[in-house]
Amino acid sequence: MKLSKTTHYSWIILVWMIAANIHAADPDLIARGAYLAKVADCESCHTAGPDRDLFAGGLPINSPFGIIYSTNITPDPITGIGQYSYDDFSRALRQGIAKNGKHLYPAMPYASFAATLDSDIEALYVYFMKGVKAVNYTPPQTKLPFPFNQRWTLMFWNAAFATQETYKPRADRDAQWNRGAYLVQGLGHCGACHTPRGLAFQEKTYSESSPNYLSGAMVDNWFSANLTGNKASGLGRWSKAEISEFLKTGHSGHEVAFGSMVTVIENSTQHLRKEDLDAIAHYLKSLPGQKNKSSYKPPVNQDQKVLPGVVSIGINKFELPGAGLYSGFCAKCHGDSGTGKAPKIPRLGGNSMVLSDNASSIIRLVLEGGKGPLTITGPKPKEMPSFAKKFSNREIADVLTFVRNSWGNSAAPVTPREVSLVRQKCCVKN
Repeated sequence: MKLSKTTHYSWIILVWMIAANIHAADPDLIARGAYLAKVADCESCHTAGPDRDLFAGGLPINSPFGIIYSTNITPDPITGIGQYSYDDFSRALRQGIAKNGKHLYPAMPYASFAATLDSDIEALYVYFMKGVKAVNYTPPQTKLPFPFNQRWTLMFWNAAFATQETYKPRADRDAQWNRGAYLVQGLGHCGACHTPRGLAFQEKTYSESSPNYLSGAMVDNWFSANLTGNKASGLGRWSKAEISEFLKTGHSGHEVAFGSMVTVIENSTQHLRKEDLDAIAHYLKSLPGQKNKSSYKPPVNQDQKVLPGVVSIGINKFELPGAGLYSGFCAKCHGDSGTGKAPKIPRLGGNSMVLSDNASSIIRLVLEGGKGPLTITGPKPKEMPSFAKKFSNREIADVLTFVRNSWGNSAAPVTPREVSLVRQKCCVKN
C-alpha cells in the first residue's frame, strides 16, 4: 500500500517522538547545553531575524563566493536535525559533514568547533534534541556559482586547513587562562571573524601559536578588531575588567560595539557567566601585540603629565582639512577633545578602531551610521546618523584623516578612493 505524503510524514513524526522520549533528558544537561549554545552564538546565524523561529535557519550569510543560507537546526525530523544521532551531530559540528554525507561550507565554523570537548558536544546534542522547539521549515537553498557549488571538493580543503584538534590544556598556564583559551578557540570561534584569511579563505591559524591569531580581518565589508595586545589598534591599553565589561554590555570607556559584533553581544556574550567573561579577558590580555603602523601617544602638559581630557581642537582648528566638518557635525557627541561621553558615546582619542591600519570600519560607520547593542545590564544605545548623502568621498576622507591624527592619534590618512570603495560595496552612492 502506498502511503500519501501526509501519512508518510505523520509516521515519521510518530516514530521520531517515540525515539526522542525513550530516555528522559537530564534538565541540568539541557540547561548546560543551552548555555553552550549561547557561547557558540548559534542563534545569530541560525535564526533569520527577531520575528523568525529560533534556530530554524534561513539567514543569508554573505561570503566572498556568494550568499550562503543557514540551515534549520531544530529537532524537526524532516527539515531539521531531528533524525541525527549523537555521532551525526558530532561529525557535523566538528568535521562539517551532514548526516547525508554532504559537506557543509566553512561559513559553519566547524574548524573551530573541532576543539570542543566530548562532554560539551553531548550537552549541546541533548539541548538541541530535547530543549529546542521543532520547526518544520525549509530554508532557501544555497546556490553558489561553479566551482564553489561542488561541495565534494571541501574534503581537500578540510584536509589542508581544518586541522584543529580537541583542546588540550597547557600545563604552563593557569586554569583561568586555559578556560579562556578553550572558549575563544573553540565554541566562541572568535578567530572566524578576527583572524586573517589565506588565499583559500582559510583562517591562517587557530591558536596563539601564530602572531596572526586574532590580529583583525575583513568580514562582510567590516574590519573586525585586532584583539592582540597592540597599544594602538589592539587591547594593549584595555584592562581585563574593561574587556569583560565590553563583552557583557557592548560598551566601555574605549569603544562601543558596532556591526556584526552587536548581534554577537546581544545573542551571545551578554549571557555568559562572569567567570567565563573574565577567563576570556585573561586569555586575550596574554596575547602579545602585533606590529601596527599607527600609534597613540597621550597628550601631556609642560610637566609631562598625561592630560585626562586630551587636547582640544584649538583656535586654529579650521586650518586642518576635515577639522571644520568635525567641529560642525561630530564634536557635539564626541567632543572637541575627542573624549566622547562614556559609556554611550565612544572616545576617539586612542580609540582602537580609529587607529586600525585598515580604515574600512570607521568609513562604513560614517557612511551608514550605526547603533550599539541593547543589553540587559548596559546603557541604552545611542544611534549615530548616516552621513552618506551629506558628505562627499573627499569630505569623509578629510574628517577621518583629521580624527586619526588628533588627540594623540597617529595613523595613515584616509583617501577618497578608500571611501568610494566602501560606499560602492555597502552604502547609498552619490
